[in-house]
Amino acid sequence: MIYDTLENANRYAALHGGFAKAFAFLGRPDLRELAVDRYAIDGDRVFAMVTKKQGRGKNEAQLEVHEKYIDIQVVLDGTDEIGWRPASLLRQPAGPLDLERDIRFFADPPVAWLPVGPEMFVIFFPEDAHLPLIASGVLHKVVVKVAVAKG
Repeated sequence: MIYDTLENANRYAALHGGFAKAFAFLGRPDLRELAVDRYAIDGDRVFAMVTKKQGRGKNEAQLEVHEKYIDIQVVLDGTDEIGWRPASLLRQPAGPLDLERDIRFFADPPVAWLPVGPEMFVIFFPEDAHLPLIASGVLHKVVVKVAVAKG
């Protein structure tokens, strides 16, 4: 997991072949004005989802993990208090892996909470279980999905 501000995003571009394209998209001057939708950046290898969703309470959600995609989550408006736990410490599966959506849920509690506000980002790798959308109001977010495989 990486937790930082967007002004430092260039430090992480070399970690993965898709990160430079992802951060270029996140640096768009019109990012806040984009409609809620899915945006292709590099086919299915790198794409973004702009959302505006009502936040939920900590007890209303479960940790999630992804196998095929890395998440880069950016909050445009509001503060998302995202739960985190190493996937290696997960012991309570709450269902099977949904291959189509690349998501599996777990009932384990987070071991840390990260307040992610505007101009901040967090990167979750497959080894990072995370619990997003914890807020009292509407969260305006961009989640860039970067395929783990660099093909």
